[in-house]
Amino acid sequence: MAGLGLALGALAVFLLFAYFQLPLIWWTVAAGLLAWGLSAIADLSFISNVFLATAFVVVAAVLNLPFLRRILITNNILAVYRRILPDMSQTEKEAIDAGTVWWDGDLFSGKPDWDKLLAVPAPRLSAEEQAFLDGPVEELCAMCNDWEITHERQDLPPRVWQYIKDKGFLGMIIPKKFGGLGFSALAHSAVVMKLSTRSAATAITVMVPNSLGPGELLLHYGTDEQKDHYLPRLAKGLEVPCFALTNPEAGSDAAAIPDRGVVCKGIWQGKEVLGMRVTWDKRYITLGPVATLLGLAFRLYDPEHLIGEKEDLGITCALVPTNTAGVNIGRRHLPLNAAFQNGPNWGKDVFMPLDWIIGGRDFAGKGWMMLMGCLAAGRAISLPTSAVGGTKALTRFTGAYARVRAQFKTPIGRLEGVEEALGRIAAHCYMMDATRVMTAGAVDLGEKPAVLSAIAKYHMTERARTCINDAMDIHGGKGICLGPNNWLGRGYQIAPVAITVEGANILTRTLIIFGQGAIRCHPYVLREMRAAKELHGAEASREFDDAFTSHVGHVLSNGVRTLVYGLTISSFAPVPKNSSVETRHYYRHVSRLSAAFAFLADVSMLAMGGALKRKEKISGRLGDVLSMMYLVSATLKRYEDMGRIKADLPLLRWSVRDALYHAQHALDGIFSNFPVKALATLLRWTIFPLGMPFRPPLDSRNRECAQIALEPGAARDRLTAGMYIPKGDDATGILEAAFLAAIAGEPIDRKLREARKQGNDDPYSVLTPEELAQWQRKEALRKQVIKVDDFPQDFGRAEIEQKLSAEKPAAAKAA
Repeated sequence: MAGLGLALGALAVFLLFAYFQLPLIWWTVAAGLLAWGLSAIADLSFISNVFLATAFVVVAAVLNLPFLRRILITNNILAVYRRILPDMSQTEKEAIDAGTVWWDGDLFSGKPDWDKLLAVPAPRLSAEEQAFLDGPVEELCAMCNDWEITHERQDLPPRVWQYIKDKGFLGMIIPKKFGGLGFSALAHSAVVMKLSTRSAATAITVMVPNSLGPGELLLHYGTDEQKDHYLPRLAKGLEVPCFALTNPEAGSDAAAIPDRGVVCKGIWQGKEVLGMRVTWDKRYITLGPVATLLGLAFRLYDPEHLIGEKEDLGITCALVPTNTAGVNIGRRHLPLNAAFQNGPNWGKDVFMPLDWIIGGRDFAGKGWMMLMGCLAAGRAISLPTSAVGGTKALTRFTGAYARVRAQFKTPIGRLEGVEEALGRIAAHCYMMDATRVMTAGAVDLGEKPAVLSAIAKYHMTERARTCINDAMDIHGGKGICLGPNNWLGRGYQIAPVAITVEGANILTRTLIIFGQGAIRCHPYVLREMRAAKELHGAEASREFDDAFTSHVGHVLSNGVRTLVYGLTISSFAPVPKNSSVETRHYYRHVSRLSAAFAFLADVSMLAMGGALKRKEKISGRLGDVLSMMYLVSATLKRYEDMGRIKADLPLLRWSVRDALYHAQHALDGIFSNFPVKALATLLRWTIFPLGMPFRPPLDSRNRECAQIALEPGAARDRLTAGMYIPKGDDATGILEAAFLAAIAGEPIDRKLREARKQGNDDPYSVLTPEELAQWQRKEALRKQVIKVDDFPQDFGRAEIEQKLSAEKPAAAKAA
């Protein structure tokens, strides 16, 4: 019995020490006491006790004295690690080093510090930024007619182009000292989001120059001369920029671009200068057909060593005026009937001075580092924001349509099938906007959140695709007939564009989110890799020893805490100090998932090693778990930052519960497909000892979410805040008016139904004059909303051509 008690005590101590990740010396003292107890129970001889004590002291010294531990243990592990660790290419290294680690580091640690997150101030727009949204952005939205842009002109009207340039939309990120607006990331996001609720082509036209492109690259890496020349011109719209990266042979594998430049001497403006002859073939270049300034990525070679010892200098970025001899530009792609300017460009042996390299000669070959650094922040804003804007519009307009449109004598929003889809749209909108604000806020804090921006890009665009599909199902025939009265069709068509660009979603999920996060966000892996590949001698030995021993404790701690949280249904998982009763259990669930994820990630890397990089399905599921934790974190923070508004709780509860369920589903998929089956079983028992705890959102919560979209009021306005609310007589303006009229007219409809039951179906005899006028207005608006467009055989092309031809003389005279 004494031995059993000692064993149970030892187990309790192990769990306690691992749970709190106590220093090694505590483990040593505990092990010494255990050895002493075992020797007493076993009644060993004096010689045996001396032998065991000596062995214990030797082992304790080796483990606790760093110089001995390095010589006898970790240096040997380092040698093996160096042999099995695959070499990392320069572009891979630059991608890993790009950006910073923020809340993703907490989630990867297994111990998220909720108080730290909630202490981050909620991002706010300045008075100047808000005035720009209320003024020029509102006016620009009012100027845009999406049918005119996408069908009649297949381009922005000249007046819209000019307004964008005149009001500084192309220079939102450029500092004021260069003539730009100098806006925050949040303001940049808010502008793009509002435009996206009105016209995707307009939003993209504004978004691209303020995202990854010449402006961003010049700000961070340009020479003073380049900044002074180009930034004021970009800010005023005197230059229209584009950035050319994608080659027909290198899409998602952009680092493999075959476009090349060779350092050489040549004649430029009558003088012999050192320059480059560049050959390239690019496609999918947004704003390319109308650009005056081409940002160009290519691999630069110096075979004659004119600027250094290296021959292959690497990827280089240059600024090329599009009127340069040899530059071919101007044709267009047609991405799913979207009207934003996009097309190919190419050149063969085009000579350009070395001064055209962004950053000058010193930045030759540093283009990939520059691109990855800018992408880490830019990807956090552009596509996630446009997806949120589109979803806000879907929420407001689909809810309105579901209230106006009636079938079976009932507004279709009251039908449970429609209600289910509408509730999903509303709840996704809440979580998506929370993620947008938190991620843009991180950029304004100075972060370049490479992994979090990939999460935001992937999950915002995927959720937008889900929402547009749901909205199309709700609208039915109204949604599939294109025309000026269809507010849905173009969004449905263009959804795959956002899925595809800035890193195709399939590869973002399976290669980047976890693949980059496992190295960049893990507290110890990157340190171990750098010790193995970049450091040497005593420095490498010390760094690897510290990282490796800390890593072992990290794994043990997360494993034990995962088991404890599972056995106690997350009861001991950390929560913020002042968390509300409504949300406290959600914080606990994410804390539990964080510990489980960190433990599973380490075990997966240990079990599969470098092969995990090729196990893209497992890597994708690990990325899903990390992503769901981030989305839930953003949603919980939004609830706190907004002041815990109870009316928003249904949106929070549905979206959080849905994300937790999807994280659990991803974990289950990992266990089912883990290559080491015995280890998979152990992992399942450790992470879910009492079975799968999370369930899908309740139907009752879904109904509450749908009601928010179906009812006018503060909750609906908060959910769709920041979008353009149409006030005119276009399709969405009429829809908004019909929505309000339908609700105001419901008592009159009930009165008419009661009269029909009594055999009187004459509204003139049933209603008062005031009621009759109100009912007639409601009916007129309703019929306008439900009608669909029809066209002559040529779909109106002849009329459109006539209209555009009539404009040409006036435009030429104005020019």
